[in-house]
Amino acid sequence: MTRTRVAGIAAGVGLVALAAWGGEYSTADWITIRRQLEEERTKVAGLRIEIDSLAKLAHDLETNPAVQERVAREQFGMIRNGEVLYRIVPK
Repeated sequence: MTRTRVAGIAAGVGLVALAAWGGEYSTADWITIRRQLEEERTKVAGLRIEIDSLAKLAHDLETNPAVQERVAREQFGMIRNGEVLYRIVPK
């Protein structure tokens, strides 16, 4: 192998390394950013589902008497006239 050939191979390896890891935004950085982007998109999709669920709950709380009664009973311990409320207190 001649010196010129070794220098050419070394230069080629150097250029490949520079393309992969060099510069302000290297290929490794690009791969990391793409992974982070996908994770953020997954989080946003989950939050959209949660927002839709909360919007439906808010609508039901405003318009559905059965849901209003259930929440009043479960959250606030409210009862109707003539009913008796029993609370079990753990030891």
